[in-house]
Amino acid sequence: MQLGVYSFTPPPGVPVPTLIRLPGYPLFLMACFKIFGVEHYTAVMYLQCLIDLCTCLLIAALAGRLFGRRAAMAALWLSALCPFMAIYTAAPLTEVLTLFCIALTFYAFERWRGAGMGFNRWLWVTAVAMAYSVLLRPEQGLLAATVIPAMLWMVWHQIKPHRSLLQAVAPVALTAVCVVLPLAPWTVRNWRTFHVIQPLAPRYATDPGEDIPLGFQRWYRTWAIDFASTEEVYWNYDSAPVEIGDLPARAFDSNEQYAETAAILQTYNESDNATPSLDARFEDLAQQRIHDDPLRYYVALPVARLLNMLFRPRAEMLEIPLEWWRIREHPQTTLLAAGLAALNFGYFVLGVSACGGGGEKAGGRTLLWRER
Repeated sequence: MQLGVYSFTPPPGVPVPTLIRLPGYPLFLMACFKIFGVEHYTAVMYLQCLIDLCTCLLIAALAGRLFGRRAAMAALWLSALCPFMAIYTAAPLTEVLTLFCIALTFYAFERWRGAGMGFNRWLWVTAVAMAYSVLLRPEQGLLAATVIPAMLWMVWHQIKPHRSLLQAVAPVALTAVCVVLPLAPWTVRNWRTFHVIQPLAPRYATDPGEDIPLGFQRWYRTWAIDFASTEEVYWNYDSAPVEIGDLPARAFDSNEQYAETAAILQTYNESDNATPSLDARFEDLAQQRIHDDPLRYYVALPVARLLNMLFRPRAEMLEIPLEWWRIREHPQTTLLAAGLAALNFGYFVLGVSACGGGGEKAGGRTLLWRER
């Protein structure tokens, strides 16, 4: 908005183009700054509160259409009182808009189905919501990968005698095109600026030409599970000190490994700069650990990371230590974090129990959840 370049602006103010983040949220911020003034983040937070409340209403409206008024009220309260949604309204992050796009997608999807699954306004709302969600976060392509096959499945089973297959599938095909269409100018820009084909954000959040510390990445995955390790070690590497005390005990299989890891980190901390020689040493350490226990690297740790992402207390945006489980150091916040974890698990239980429910009369028709 200020310099005409999608970039970081380090001192002395020379814009450095980047592609490590998709433009969806920066475009939202730019629109807010145009309206409210540059760097007026408070206005952005209020707007995100409003968007989050709209997300709650969409969730309730969808539940009401599927299961009736009681389900709508339950969904409204469960979403409006969910702290894991609310905490992100006060942060300049993509989560609020992403959740809104997901809720809008499923609500519009249901309205499109109810309107006859043809070319109607709800088809466009579904397409726009999925398209913008992809511009916010690259993994939101999974949303389209879920919804579009479901749309195809529905139109396939509702083909009428007077309609051809092409006529039935055309709305879904157009939706798929609309989802990827906004990525076209972003891809063209990346090609013109960096001469690379990059329709989404790069895997390692690096710009073309930057060194990727693959050895460090591999070593990190031989022990990493929790978010605390991500913030204290992974994000600090190549910019800030990494202390041996920040590593959990599972990062070492022997005293020799501990000494080697400490020596590597000591060398790194002298300059806080990742070098090819350091990366090679991390790679050797990673290969040794993988060779000693391949099942841990390829099975146990990926499963542990998945479970952690699903069931951790999600307290990183609150005044709770990252190592929330150390009850002797901070008993009160540990109990608070445990309560948040229980609440998070409770939402999963409610979701699973709803999936196993039966049908309910709503709006004069019987809705069979098992068939849906």
